[in-house]
Amino acid sequence: MKIKKKKNYFERFANWATIATGSSAAFITAAGLIIVWAVTGPIFNYSETWQLIINTGTTVVTFLMVFLIQKSQNKDSKAINLKLNEILASHQGASNRMVNLEDLSEKELDHLHRFYVQLSNLAEEEDDLTCTHSIDAAKENHNAKLTSYKTKPHYVNARKQKDTGKQSK
Repeated sequence: MKIKKKKNYFERFANWATIATGSSAAFITAAGLIIVWAVTGPIFNYSETWQLIINTGTTVVTFLMVFLIQKSQNKDSKAINLKLNEILASHQGASNRMVNLEDLSEKELDHLHRFYVQLSNLAEEEDDLTCTHSIDAAKENHNAKLTSYKTKPHYVNARKQKDTGKQSK
């Protein structure tokens, strides 16, 4: 349990820090500190200590921000990949082999990229963009998926459970 609490605390802190440091107030505060530092230059005769303060401060902040930004990007990337995997897994016409592509090697990804470039080139040869992407086609696709989905055992069983649950209440 302690590990989970520490993780949750750090997760909450990282989320808060990401939001706070990406705000307008954080930028204005940082710009204000730079202005105060620049204005105090003549007071301290532009000494080495005066210069060291800004150099040390910016180095420390930059060092910490690199890790904070990386954590935020890792989390966002994982969430986006999961959403895309869900779309692929749920779409009747999509290949499930595309799920978790991030686990492939760079060479394998390049091979797939070339394949989709070829598909894109074929699509560009079509003379009417709306022909293959019409609302009617989207509705037809939706109805076909829904009809097919309703015959699957997991859907039928879920409906039975839901219906028996309503009756027993």
